[in-house]
Amino acid sequence: MLLRLAFLTVTNALALLRLLSMSDRDKDTEILSLRHQITVLERQLGDQRVRFSASDRAFPAGLVHRLPSQVLRRMRLVVRPDTVLRWHRDLVARRHAARSRPKRQGRPRTVHVSS
Repeated sequence: MLLRLAFLTVTNALALLRLLSMSDRDKDTEILSLRHQITVLERQLGDQRVRFSASDRAFPAGLVHRLPSQVLRRMRLVVRPDTVLRWHRDLVARRHAARSRPKRQGRPRTVHVSS
């Protein structure tokens, strides 16, 4: 999963560099075409749900969570905005749990009192 996340990070960083050289008109055209593709995919899926892997969840969760809720609700996403925010909460919780995990496993040492 970590390797996939690193790949997605590098890929999206390169996509960002490509966007810097694009005009606003080109960006708007690309956004409209991507929105159309999402609409077509949603129509084809019908009642089926899109399945995301953990690394697929990380990028939108890290990118979108800082947007104001009004903007987030207007965005055209494959999943509901609440789902993306839940993914971000899960990422933060997993990171916190990993950092606060005790270094040693098992029961902590007890103090031996000599009489």
